[in-house]
Amino acid sequence: MKNKLISLQEAARLVKSGDMLALGGMTLYRRPVAFAVELLRRYQESGNPQGLTLFAFTAGYESDLLIGAGMIERVRSCYFGLEIFGLAPMFTYHANRGEIIIQEESEASLAFGLRAQMSGISFMPGRGWLGTDLPKLRPDVLTIIDPYNGEELIAFPAIKPDVAVIHALRADKDGNAQIGKNKGVDEELCLTAETVIITAEEIVPELAQADLVAPLVDAVVHTPGGAAPTSCHPLYALDGEAILAYTERVSDPASWKEYVEGLHKALP
Repeated sequence: MKNKLISLQEAARLVKSGDMLALGGMTLYRRPVAFAVELLRRYQESGNPQGLTLFAFTAGYESDLLIGAGMIERVRSCYFGLEIFGLAPMFTYHANRGEIIIQEESEASLAFGLRAQMSGISFMPGRGWLGTDLPKLRPDVLTIIDPYNGEELIAFPAIKPDVAVIHALRADKDGNAQIGKNKGVDEELCLTAETVIITAEEIVPELAQADLVAPLVDAVVHTPGGAAPTSCHPLYALDGEAILAYTERVSDPASWKEYVEGLHKALP
């Protein structure tokens, strides 16, 4: 097997301008925060990557940092927030000013889109959105007639991220990884993305059992604490004080910039 271990800096360079960047994890659990911060640092230093589409089944703290940088052009998510800690401040700020494109999504459109890509077809039919106004907001989402019973169905387009970044509990250098029981849609992202990057708390010589398998993974980064301040059960819990401090300190571009400057200083 190929040794896929690379640095965080090398991993960030795999994201190109205009890419659809998919971030794994769920809400405030097992999010690839260290990767997002490194990508943010790269953007601030070079201006690249820019014009990204952010894909996250649920988007949270790490996604809000990228929104604040101005590198995200479009958001595809069925939820963007910080759970009990409130709204995601930079998403709220820029969305209210019409400065980012919010592509209307739901659990159904995201799940069916990934399933279509996994099946190697251009769309996946389903009943979600029938009887709602959602298709009016998404002219790219069409309806079809079931050839067997004449029923009208929604044809959800396939979703293929350019790069998916997934934080794991442990991985080996070949690319096998364990992500725990709360998988979110990480397995689906691994099966659909063009490039898959694993950031891992621990690198082990070999995994006897894996949730994500080596042939689907392009790069592995040793990133201890890489999900903090979100949780990485059972290794460490959510740092609620850190998330609360973010919501209290950040409300506009000036306060975001001050927060991020402190964040960079605190990191190696």
